[in-house]
Amino acid sequence: MAELGKEEAGAPLAKRVAIASVLIACVVLAIKYAAYHVTGSVALFSDALESIVNVVAGLIALWAISLSYKPADSDHPFGHTKAEYFSAVVEGVMIAGAAVLILIEAWDAFQEPRAIDAPALGLAINAGATALNFGWALYLKRLSRRVRSPAFAADSRHLMADVFTSVGVFCGLVVATWTHIPVIDPLLAALVALNILREGFNVVTTSLSGLMDQAIEPEEESKVRELISANAAGAIEVHDLRTRRSGRMIFIEFHLVVPSEMTVGDAHIICDRIEEGLGAAFENAQVHIHVEPEEEAQQTGVPVL
Repeated sequence: MAELGKEEAGAPLAKRVAIASVLIACVVLAIKYAAYHVTGSVALFSDALESIVNVVAGLIALWAISLSYKPADSDHPFGHTKAEYFSAVVEGVMIAGAAVLILIEAWDAFQEPRAIDAPALGLAINAGATALNFGWALYLKRLSRRVRSPAFAADSRHLMADVFTSVGVFCGLVVATWTHIPVIDPLLAALVALNILREGFNVVTTSLSGLMDQAIEPEEESKVRELISANAAGAIEVHDLRTRRSGRMIFIEFHLVVPSEMTVGDAHIICDRIEEGLGAAFENAQVHIHVEPEEEAQQTGVPVL
C-alpha cells in the first residue's frame, strides 16, 4: 500500500474557509433579518430563515472539516475524510426542516395577508446580502473542486440556491408592490420553501452516494487505466481494478501480474513507478497493489493491460 499526496497540507486553508463561511453566514443573516424587520414580508422572512440554516450548517461543516483532516489512526486506518459527507447530510436535513417552517409561516400569511412596509428599502438591503452570498458561493464552488470537499460543495450549492431564491423573492415583491396584491408575498414564500426542499434532497442524495463508497468519475477511471498501462512495463497484466472516493481522498486498488521468475525487487520497482504516475495525476490518492506470479493469477475483473 502506498499513500500519495500530502493530505494535511490543505487543512489550514480548509479550516480558515470554514470559519469564514460561518462569519459570512452570520453577516448575511443579520442583513436579511433587517430586510424582513423593515418590511414585515413573509417572503423575506423565509429568505432570512434559510440563512439561519447556513449559520448552523457552517458550524457543522467546520467541525466535520476539522475532523476530516485528522491523520489516519489505529481505529480509522483509512482516515476521517467521510466526516464531510455526514456534515452535508445534516445540512440537507436542516434545509428540509427550514422549508417546513417557511410553509407554515406562508400558510398563516396566506390566510391573513399582510401589507408590505418600506418595500424599496427592504429589497435594497436584501440585495446586498444576495450579492455577498453569490460571491462566496462562487468561491466555495471553485475551492470544493480543488480540495475535493463534499462539505464545501454542499455549502456552495445551498448558497447558490439561496441566491436564486433571493432573486425570485426580489422580483416577486416588486410585482406585489406594483400590483398591490399582498397574497403574492406568501405565495412567494411557499415557492421558496419548495425550492429549498428540492435543494435539500439534492444535497442529501449526493452525500449518501459518497457514504456508500461510490466509484470515481468514469473519465477519472479512464485516466487511471491509462496511467497504469503507461507505467506497468515489465508486468504481464493488471486486472480487478477498483476505485472509490472518500471526500478528497481517492482509493485505487488492483492486481498486478508479473512473470514467475521476476524478483520481488523488480516487481517493487514496477509498483513504485505506477504509484508515482498516479500520484502525480491524483492528489491525495491511496494505491493498493496486489502482486501475483503469472501461474497463480486469478482474474475476476476486466484486465487493464
